[in-house]
Amino acid sequence: MVSLRDFYCNKKIFVTGNTGFKGSWLSIWLAAMGAKITGYSLTPPTNPSLFESAKVDEITDTFIADVRDSESLEKIMAESSPEIVFHLAAQPLVRDSYIRPVETYDINVMGTANILEAVRITRSVKVFVNITTDKVYENREWCWGYRENEPFGGYDPYSNSKACSELVTASYRSSFFNPKDYGKTHSVGVASVRAGNVIGGGDWATDRLIPDIVRSIAENKPVKIRNPYSIRPWQHVLEPLIGYLMLAKELFTGRIEFADGWNFGPDDSDAKEVEWIVKRLCGQWPGATYEVDKGEHPHEANYLKLDCSKAKNMLGWHPRWNLDTAITKIIEWTKAYNSGDDARDICRKQIEQFEQSSY
Repeated sequence: MVSLRDFYCNKKIFVTGNTGFKGSWLSIWLAAMGAKITGYSLTPPTNPSLFESAKVDEITDTFIADVRDSESLEKIMAESSPEIVFHLAAQPLVRDSYIRPVETYDINVMGTANILEAVRITRSVKVFVNITTDKVYENREWCWGYRENEPFGGYDPYSNSKACSELVTASYRSSFFNPKDYGKTHSVGVASVRAGNVIGGGDWATDRLIPDIVRSIAENKPVKIRNPYSIRPWQHVLEPLIGYLMLAKELFTGRIEFADGWNFGPDDSDAKEVEWIVKRLCGQWPGATYEVDKGEHPHEANYLKLDCSKAKNMLGWHPRWNLDTAITKIIEWTKAYNSGDDARDICRKQIEQFEQSSY
């Protein structure tokens, strides 16, 4: 069996949203495997950012551009002639979607349509993977995980816009990249992937639990948490990324039955309350404290889990780092970075540790 490192060596990859936290980790991993990466993104969304701290621009050919600019997108994709496209560009924050709902839909829905149209007219592309979210499902607040065939929904504009992005992807797959016509009228495998709450070193985003905790600790202030009893499927960022890489590899080699939707989430034991996460992280960081913010906040889901049986049974994907390990890796990353270690080197070392981990 060809390893991921051997498969991705010299592959031409197009990554939208590669200036973001998740896109930066993906770009660092792909570059470490020898892939040739073209990035298409807005400027980094935070300052500092993992993209700048890890000098991701040095290992990618990155274009600062907007997925809503279809002409630019089609031109750059045609010039870079990618074989595999990972679409991560998005307006990714629930609370921001309440402030800028139309922009959220514009980026998350029309941006997806634009990238799929660029894929449709770029002959070199063999695989398209749309990265969405676990929040695409109609959340009924039940205690078991959502499967890939559950109905889409989305209470807030962000969640709903990502559900719409899934529908756009499904429509393009049916209309232009139908698996029944693979090898006849086209040779592209189209999939979408849904992950839980990803955490990891180098995330400086606002309104995300782990970055807020790290900032509060650095400023010697109590961590403020909004929804202490909300349960989320927490996982280290490398967990879903390896799933995306495995899926794209299978699609590239002609496994067209994998052209579908996929869940990549942690085991049930790592679906924890927000307060549990805060207590555990504060417990490993002496002097850290927290308090509950009792103010009014926009609606967010209280209970959300994914059923990942499909990825486990068909792809052979399994979580490698449990939540305790993920928290430890975040602390190790942050302390190493604060001590002056090179951000890209820290990421590469953790990627190597992850690759060597057993299930």
